[in-house]
Amino acid sequence: MLSRTLRRVLCETGSPLPPTFLLPWTASLSTVSPSASTHTANEGLPPPPSGTAKSTEASSSSLLRLQEQLERTALSATASPARKTTKAPRPSSASDPLKLSRSMRELLPIMQSQGPHYITAHIHGNPYLLTQGDTVRLPFYMHGVEPGDVIRLNRAVNLGSRDYTLKAPAAEPQLKSPTKRTGKFSYIDDRLYECRAVVMGVESEPLRIKEKTKRRQRHTRTVKSKHRFTIIRIKEVRIKGVDEIEGRSI
Repeated sequence: MLSRTLRRVLCETGSPLPPTFLLPWTASLSTVSPSASTHTANEGLPPPPSGTAKSTEASSSSLLRLQEQLERTALSATASPARKTTKAPRPSSASDPLKLSRSMRELLPIMQSQGPHYITAHIHGNPYLLTQGDTVRLPFYMHGVEPGDVIRLNRAVNLGSRDYTLKAPAAEPQLKSPTKRTGKFSYIDDRLYECRAVVMGVESEPLRIKEKTKRRQRHTRTVKSKHRFTIIRIKEVRIKGVDEIEGRSI
């Protein structure tokens, strides 16, 4: 009987481990999470006395009071009409008054008095030398316009009269990278002039038929084309006065 109990004790109790300083450094690391360790440690401890329970109840009640006060202040803030601090929208650059240099103040009225004026305007990247009353047939069909619509041309390279010519400043140098290039041209500020055109209509060329045949093949393909062109008429080419440009009342 005694031998059986000794055998059970020997089987249940494993071999004792050596001290930690003899084991590798990983033995000192604990694999149990701190929450689990605290939970197991607290299980073995006796329940806290009544004084600590009262202190926890008092702290929870104070937290509830503080939360109620915060909710009341939030409700009062939402109920009171808040002043809106929305900023007024800034006007566009086209409506801002333009400050002219001394030479522009002197020469612009002289150029304005020498009519008729001419303008070199860019339409879809192509330059056109225009004066008032000219009729232009564009080499493409302009989408989104109908006969009678008024178009403002605001990309001018040159603007002048009989004796004077106002040229656009030099364009910025192009970068080596094709994806970061700046514009090829620089244009005159559109607040200095007014150039308007009226869409007259659409003109179509006669139907073209062309036969295409590949080498060493009997099949012949017929291609038909009929292009359309938009016709515009320059309604107005006018240079503004100094007072009108700077936004002063005449």
